[in-house]
Amino acid sequence: MVNLAVVLPPQPDERWQLAKQMGVTSAVVHTLEIGDGKTSWSYHDLLQLKNWYEDAGLEISVIEGSVPLTDRVRLGLEGRDEDIEAFKEFLRDCGRLDIPVVCYDWMAGVRWARTESHVESRGGSLVTAYSDDRMHRNGAEPVVEASREQLWDALEYFLQEVGPVAEEARVKLGLHPDDPPRPSVGGVPRIVTSPEAYERVLECYESEYNGITFCQGNFAAMGVDVPETIRRFGDRINFVHFRDIEGDADDFVETWHDAGPTDMLAAMRAYQDAIDDDVPIRPDHVPTMAGEDNSNPGYHTNGRLFAIGYMRGLLEQSEQ
Repeated sequence: MVNLAVVLPPQPDERWQLAKQMGVTSAVVHTLEIGDGKTSWSYHDLLQLKNWYEDAGLEISVIEGSVPLTDRVRLGLEGRDEDIEAFKEFLRDCGRLDIPVVCYDWMAGVRWARTESHVESRGGSLVTAYSDDRMHRNGAEPVVEASREQLWDALEYFLQEVGPVAEEARVKLGLHPDDPPRPSVGGVPRIVTSPEAYERVLECYESEYNGITFCQGNFAAMGVDVPETIRRFGDRINFVHFRDIEGDADDFVETWHDAGPTDMLAAMRAYQDAIDDDVPIRPDHVPTMAGEDNSNPGYHTNGRLFAIGYMRGLLEQSEQ
């Protein structure tokens, strides 16, 4: 089963009220998306945030993006153990406060990448896009030096270290796919780029607390059958990003949630059939609509309102 959620800022504004008006009370905390860049949380930071949300009738269902995970950890560099200890304490604090899911990624050097942010879509709305030719023109040097084996070794080490802590804290981890899911981006290798890669990740630490953030747009870019892959991973899916793309990992454009090539109703039915727990699902990479300034492409409000309504309709239909 899935439960509708939406990214909300850590301080109250009209988006908190809009969420409740839509009947969505599950908040995803993603300060990188909102724009303040916070990645370090003390227990009292989290407690204040939790109290503030609860007083407004909201609950924190996921912390993502804004987590204390460094490239020293992703690359297995000197100092990683100190950083991993900080991540463990973060998980313990989330557990103490009943924050159930932490979403993280293994994209070193270059995070999620887009080469265009003003692509015109339906009715003059704006969406983002990626072109590998544009990303790698002029032969720019890689941001960091790394090998595929180095990244895998570091990820496996990390999961062996933090998996037991996540279990003890009862906080589920959801690893986000590399975005885009290419062998490399900006000259830096990517490893979380296929269902087979996820099988390796899940086998590294066998626990429901070591799981997947199922970002639909990235799985679509992998060229897989999305509903079939949802059923393949089932209860190891701990968080969902509901989105779609037109194209593949080398060249794609974001789509409106109701206008992409993926059968979104079949995907929603697959979540409802394959997942036993109450897993948060949020809209992602929405179009910028009329009246919005596109200063934060993919993450303005009106497209989320549309997406939540569309997702609610799909959920109702999937239950029939």
